Amino acid sequence: MLGHPASPQLPHPSRRLVLGSAAGSALLTATSAATSTARARAAEPDVRPLPGDAQAAAAVRAEYLHSWYGYTGQAWGYDELCPLSGGHNDFFADGHTFGLSIVEALDTLYLMGCDTELANARGWVEANLDPTQDVDIHVFEAVIRLVGGLVAGHLTTRSDVLLARAREFADRLLPAFTSSPTGIPYTHVNLRTGQVHGREVALAEAGTNVMEFGALSRLLGDSRYYDAAMRAYRAVLSRRSSLDLLGTTVDAENGRWVDNRSTAPNPPVDSFYEYLWGGGRLLGDPQLTSWYHTLTRAVLAHQTERSGGRVWYRAVDAATGARTGPTHQSELAAFYAGLLGKGGDLARGAAYFDSWTAVLDRYPVLPETVDYTDFSVVDQGSQLRPEYANSAFDLWRLTGDARYKHAVWRWFENLRTHLRVPGGYTVADEVTTDSVRLGDLTPGYWFAENLKYAWLVFSRTPRFDYRQGILSTEGKVLAGAR
Repeated sequence: MLGHPASPQLPHPSRRLVLGSAAGSALLTATSAATSTARARAAEPDVRPLPGDAQAAAAVRAEYLHSWYGYTGQAWGYDELCPLSGGHNDFFADGHTFGLSIVEALDTLYLMGCDTELANARGWVEANLDPTQDVDIHVFEAVIRLVGGLVAGHLTTRSDVLLARAREFADRLLPAFTSSPTGIPYTHVNLRTGQVHGREVALAEAGTNVMEFGALSRLLGDSRYYDAAMRAYRAVLSRRSSLDLLGTTVDAENGRWVDNRSTAPNPPVDSFYEYLWGGGRLLGDPQLTSWYHTLTRAVLAHQTERSGGRVWYRAVDAATGARTGPTHQSELAAFYAGLLGKGGDLARGAAYFDSWTAVLDRYPVLPETVDYTDFSVVDQGSQLRPEYANSAFDLWRLTGDARYKHAVWRWFENLRTHLRVPGGYTVADEVTTDSVRLGDLTPGYWFAENLKYAWLVFSRTPRFDYRQGILSTEGKVLAGAR
């Protein structure tokens, strides 16, 4: 590993997939401060004042750098930081690092004007990132995090080396697609040998690749990546039900549904739908856009449910539309509010966003999973998820409505109050209405997503095209970097 860059002292502002592995991280616990206001927050709407944009942007940037220097000081060159213990976590496989947090951070550092930090990050990636490791890698995560991060890094720095690394990774991931009889990618591939495994494929893993692969095909003038992504999409879409609903898990070898429930917009199907809209917009592909509208109409027609005056989405049998499964909703599904807005249905997007705001009214930070009939916690943790802020950014960009700025600021302040630690920011092991028990992990996506959305809302940075900019599911700027 290279030595880590110096970490300058920062002013401290007054009082932040379900897929992927935090395995091997020893989770330490602590109780967050300032939880006594949670019951009051649940009883009445939050009306904290909104600071000026410049003040808010400065606070967001300072917190991002607080977490960045925590990482560079304790885990530089490793995938993820364990900020309480000062250790590190290998995201893809034990004993193998890809400097994941560094790759995730590249375009965020650019957007925030952290040019010294960006130069250090780019230097590490160009000198150390190894796409030839003898390791079985999760294809979905590698596409959105590594390929996407490198493409966004190239688009923001114009580094040809970053683009070459993106191509190397994509080439080594392609056997997961080309070895499949159906075109639906296997879940894992060995980067060195090209051997594949994992035939039972969650819907998101089958289709969350067309944006990164399509952008790479454009940059390189090589259609192989885009063609592989589109073949996988066609294979899945050809297996939709007569109701235009899709199941949850499909067999890559025979194309049969392993799980025939439609669980949109919850994981593990969520970003499959997101990439139909995003791919259509990014690549100018009307087929993707048409598929998005077809599937979205079906989800809204068969899965919409109202509870307590709020809009939610319930799992159904894809063939019959019959309701099935518990009344659970994952925070990962909160992205759907912004997607509905971008797809042309602002009213439904705003209504679903309000549903998640009502959950945030109840808890210090959003729990992983709730029962939407009574807002009780199903999954006790909170994994520093960015989806609520992602939707707030999308809906604010579409409407200019200040209530989304208020929502982002409240969300940011809650993270700063409850999940900030001396070494950065950490996940929570348990969230209740009046307390947060901390874990010990800063997920790599924290550096790609969470505070990027808040920064874009408040900074009005000239480094991003607010009209034409397009972000991936991992928050990577794939169009609109200036």
